[in-house]
Amino acid sequence: MFGSVFFFSLMNVLVKLLVERFPVTEVTFFRNLFALIPVCIAIQMSGGFANGLRTAHPWGHLGRALIGMTTMVTMFWSFHLLPLGDAIALNFAAPLFLTALSVPLLAEKVGIHRWSAVLVGFLGVLIIARPSGDVFNLGAGVALIGAMGNAFAVIAIRQLSRTEPPNTIVFYFSLLTTLVLGLTLPFAWITPTLADWGLLVAMGILGGAGQLMVTRAYSLAPAAVVAPLNYTALLLAVLFGWLVWDEVPTGAMAVGAAVVMSSGLYILHRETRRKATPSKPVPPGSDD
Repeated sequence: MFGSVFFFSLMNVLVKLLVERFPVTEVTFFRNLFALIPVCIAIQMSGGFANGLRTAHPWGHLGRALIGMTTMVTMFWSFHLLPLGDAIALNFAAPLFLTALSVPLLAEKVGIHRWSAVLVGFLGVLIIARPSGDVFNLGAGVALIGAMGNAFAVIAIRQLSRTEPPNTIVFYFSLLTTLVLGLTLPFAWITPTLADWGLLVAMGILGGAGQLMVTRAYSLAPAAVVAPLNYTALLLAVLFGWLVWDEVPTGAMAVGAAVVMSSGLYILHRETRRKATPSKPVPPGSDD
């Protein structure tokens, strides 16, 4: 999980550099195109394409790809509009949206503890976004749309994961997103230089490797163990933002991020407790 966070953090730096000069759709296209390199290697190493590409749910993969593509475009756009640390902090509102959406979409029951954590988390979002009047600034609004899209993507992945291997889900997401975004290139295209090609290739490979590593992390350990490590991405985002763009986080951003992260971790804690199987009572007098 740490490897995944580090790769994604480096990728985010490259994305922010690239969207300053290229259309967001073009950057997102190359992010997914070159991500297919490590993904295809992983599929070949884990049984080959005959098994890795077999699917009974092509429409499910298409829906997941469209959701993920929208999420990625808005997230990358928020990197252009906001300091990197602020954009990543707002993206951590995804677990809050996921908890709220799990009621109508997954028919899950959410108790008072998790609903309270959601409300507190959105208070943290308000602190970070610092809304003017009754509306958010554009950057905060775009970042929150990305966070909501991320929640929808997680729900789609949960449903596909019942029958589809992780590498298959990642492959079809990258492939279909590349094909759809390729249709936009004639309308928004800037020809990269040789140096730009290097950044684009590195961005895609880092993204693909990060996706494979996070998938592997969740297969090796419970979500309660690996998910909290994802919050180290905020520390790296703030560090890279300061080193590359001289972006110094504000006090409001730090306080709001702490509130959002705390609520997200509490939701994860309650989710883990809810799914835990009660242990068998120990008989009186036992040494266990």
